[in-house]
Amino acid sequence: MRTLFIIIGFVITLSFTSCARRLVIATPKATVVRVAPKNHKIIVVKGKRYYFWNGRHYKKTKQGFVVVKV
Repeated sequence: MRTLFIIIGFVITLSFTSCARRLVIATPKATVVRVAPKNHKIIVVKGKRYYFWNGRHYKKTKQGFVVVKV
């Protein structure tokens, strides 16, 4: 009976350990534009406001404007 409890305890202990490794994917930092140029256009897509200039769409954040894909 003692051997049975030891085996069950060993199996439970092994089931809680993991062979998985932690994988961290770093995202590239976005360039923030502090002030939009005077010739920017405001575009509304699905109720969200985007700013367009230089052939790119930007979204306004607290830090400034960040390039996004629409």
